[in-house]
Parts: sequence; structure tokens; C-alpha cells
Amino acid sequence: MKTLEVNFDGLVGPTHNYAGLSLGNVASLANMASPAHPRKAALQGLQKMRLLRRMGYAQAVLPPLERPAVSWLRHFGFSGATDAAVITRAAREAPSILVAASSASAMWTANAATVTPSADSADGRLHLTPANLAAKLHRAIEAEETDAVLRRIFADPARFAVHPPLGGGIAMGDEGAANHTRFAAEYGQRGFHLFVYGRVAQSPSSPAPGRFPARQTREACEAIARRHGIPPARVAFLQQDPAVIDAGVFHNDVIAVGDLDTLLYHEQAFLGGRAAVETLSETVGSAIGRPLRLMEVAAAEVSVADAVKAYLFNSQLLPHPDGGVRLIAPEECRETPSVAAWLDRAVADSAVALREVCYFDLRESMRNGGGPACLRQRVVLREDEIAALGARVLLDEALADELEAWVNRHYRETLTAADLADPQLLEESRRALDELTGLLRLGSLYGFQRDASSQSES
Repeated sequence: MKTLEVNFDGLVGPTHNYAGLSLGNVASLANMASPAHPRKAALQGLQKMRLLRRMGYAQAVLPPLERPAVSWLRHFGFSGATDAAVITRAAREAPSILVAASSASAMWTANAATVTPSADSADGRLHLTPANLAAKLHRAIEAEETDAVLRRIFADPARFAVHPPLGGGIAMGDEGAANHTRFAAEYGQRGFHLFVYGRVAQSPSSPAPGRFPARQTREACEAIARRHGIPPARVAFLQQDPAVIDAGVFHNDVIAVGDLDTLLYHEQAFLGGRAAVETLSETVGSAIGRPLRLMEVAAAEVSVADAVKAYLFNSQLLPHPDGGVRLIAPEECRETPSVAAWLDRAVADSAVALREVCYFDLRESMRNGGGPACLRQRVVLREDEIAALGARVLLDEALADELEAWVNRHYRETLTAADLADPQLLEESRRALDELTGLLRLGSLYGFQRDASSQSES
């Protein structure tokens, strides 16, 4: 039976804005308070999805979460006779909480969950654990809603196991697939899982960054590997170099990216340096029956600062038809001289697996600190598992056309953080999401839909 890697991209939500909420994310902080363009952001994301599908890659979508998250505002003590009154009160008394509850950060679905394909798990089911994103308020409130979305899509318990997000607070801080890579000879064959963490929560003396927080803990990585039933011989754990976290590498996918039998990484990505990577390479090669192809970017050629600026490693690494790999990179890579020069040399070198670089304009996402790899969650699925998905989320030309038209009908052209206090934005967003659930056949997914249904029944 055929097995595919399906890229589930997040649809950018109607409240896309630049509020600078993510300490440690250089782009997010640098663009704080700038005007954002929700319509353009959503269309840029859809264009990438459409073009990747035309290249022959399987593509699907995940819906935005309900924002502003009025239920969370009520949970935090902002009462009101209407939801609009709740927003008005939050804007007056605690605007920073309103901004967090309005973030469209769920667009970066690399943080939605960690996924183990059915070929790798002990019970033969595909396992998903929604990330708890405990390090940041605006992201931590996503976990419960993401869990509901995944349970709606991966609804068949005979094929899929959706686990609850990890409890335990920041000691079990989990940022999802942004810190996880699966290697395999082929997508349908048994794989090997690399988990990357920033600190060991239960060992205060272990290496840790000093400027920015390390969001992923080793304890969370180990817990996910256990609950997904991955054999210990097919798991490795590497620690990020604390120095690169302090330089703005808040997730591993800002400094390394891998797929199948290939790993593209910066020389300074991991604690232990080249020796750690060589050990990993030997272990992976033995497990998947094929040598791991390493593409190291030397610090002398591309500095960590340039890598973060261009998001070289937040590109999507995909198989090329000739047996090499193709990189889906943001335009910023072409515009950063050191990165562009490295990519040109790599493509020209027949000894390197990189065959082609395709550049995409994702500036709206990039300005908030998310590149091509942030926007997608990779899910390896057999054909029967794809057929069992509980919604119309697999992208085809018809759905892409419908989603573009939906964006153009409902999204504002420009949005600032100050606009989040406008109760009308809540109504606009809900109209958009209500229509979207119909397009994607998701039923009454959102809280406001369930509330309306309950009121009509009573």
C-alpha cells in the first residue's frame, strides 16, 4: 500500500498581527507593533500549498483556532453580558492579555503536535500528541483547541491515537514537531526519531541558555517517545547548543532540518558539535539501513545570525525526483548574501544531495518569525489512513480555489495590535470560521458554534 508524507499547513487566521509576543524570536520582537496584512498572509500560505501540490507533494490544511479566544478571556476573569463586552473590558484593563488571546500563532503548525506514523508505533496506529507550548501564554492556550481539531480530523480510533497534551507545566515544555525529525529509507518503512531539547528540567546544573528561555525539555521528548510506543533503539535525543538559543534559535527547526535519509544542519546546532552528529549518523544509518546524508553548513560560511535572519534551516526539505533533495526556502535566503552563496555552491556541487532551491514569498509569516517549515506539520500516512481522515482537509485545486475566495471575502487587508480591541473583529472572525467549517466539513468545531447550537435547542 502506498504511503505518503502529507504536509498539513496551517491556514493563517483573520487576526494575524505583529504584537511581539515571542521572547527569543528575533523577527517577532523586531517587527512588534508594525501593521500586519492578514489577507496577504493567508494568500501567501495558500500559494505555497498550491504550488507544492503541483510539484507532486501531498498537501493538506489545518484550520485556524478561534480568535479572539473569548473563552480564555472569561477564564482569566473578564466577565461581560456579551462577548463584545468581554473584549472591551480586556482591552481596557489588560491589553496584553487581549493581545495574547488574539494571536494567530496556530498558523505555525510545526508546533501543533508531534506525530509518530503507524509504521513506527508499537500498536500499529498513528500517534499524535498536541504540543502544550507551555513557555508562552499566547501559545499555551492553543493546546486544548488543537487537541479538539486533531481529534476531529484523526477521528478513527482503529487507525489513530490522539493523546492529550502533556501536563506538568514548563518542566514538560513541549513545542511539537519543530523539535522532532523522523528519518527513514522510505516513508512507509520503519523510521528513526530524533528529538531535540533545550534543557533538562530536572537537572538544574545541566547546560542552559542565559538570555532566552529553552522551551523544549528532554523530559517532554522522552514522555512522547514512550506514549507513542517508539522502540528505544529507534530514538535519539540531542541537546541544542545553549549559545544558539541565546542567538535566537528558539526551536531546532531554526538551525536544522531533516527528512528521510538527509539532515541539513548548522555546525553549531547541537551540544557536542560534529561528534554528536557523527554518532547520530551511525545510529540512524544502522536503524534505517541506509547511510544518513549530512549537509553541514559551516559557521565560517554562514553565521548563526545570518541563518536566523534568513531562516535557511526553516526551509522545507523534500525529496527531489532525481533522488536528491529540494529545498523550499523563503525569499530572505536569496536576499542574504552568505546564505545565497552557500545554497548556490551546494546546488552546483554534485557530491551534495541538494538539487534545487525554490524560493517563496512568505514575508507576512517571516516578519513574525515563522518560515516555510513552521507553517507545516508533516504526517506520514498510508492511503487507507488518508481515506479515513474525518474532514475535507486534503488539498486539491477546487479546495484551494474555494479557500482563496473565502480569504478574500472575510479577511482584513491591514491589522494592527490596536485593532484587536475592536469587537467587530470578533464578529468578522466568527463569520469566517463558521463558513470555513462548512468548506472543510468539520461540523461545529468552534466554541461559538456549539454555544449557538445549544441556545437554539433550548
